[in-house]
Amino acid sequence: MAAVRTATVTWQGDLTEGSGTVSAGSSDMFRDLPVSWASRTEAPAGRTSPEELLAAAHASCFAMALSAGLRRAGTPPVELHIEAEVTFDKVGDDWTVVSSALTVLGQVPGATHASFREAAEAAKDGCPISRALAGNVALSVEATLEEPEEG
Repeated sequence: MAAVRTATVTWQGDLTEGSGTVSAGSSDMFRDLPVSWASRTEAPAGRTSPEELLAAAHASCFAMALSAGLRRAGTPPVELHIEAEVTFDKVGDDWTVVSSALTVLGQVPGATHASFREAAEAAKDGCPISRALAGNVALSVEATLEEPEEG
């Protein structure tokens, strides 16, 4: 069964001087987040952007894929901290999402640095958001395994 999710935007004005709001339709978890062109290309100034929302989607998708892969490998994570950095830049005459760089710090008992990096690469390539971006956006992952605390 397919999962369908929705969001809505209301926009007033032209591109550079206008602004809008974005709301989650399916979950209703956020309403009327302010968005603007300046929040995409300059300082956020208390507003979000499609690229920030894409970063959130990519980070959460990657977290799910990595946690599943680590469990399948017999080393379920205690905690994963993921940051996605989406870059929006001008390419020729067009503004383009050019990259999404994932950084993950993991507490994963029983994993080695090599097995954790391998699982992170597989999750980067396999999560549904990565697959949607593949071929259009440069994808990367930097994976660091936290050393267990001695005590």
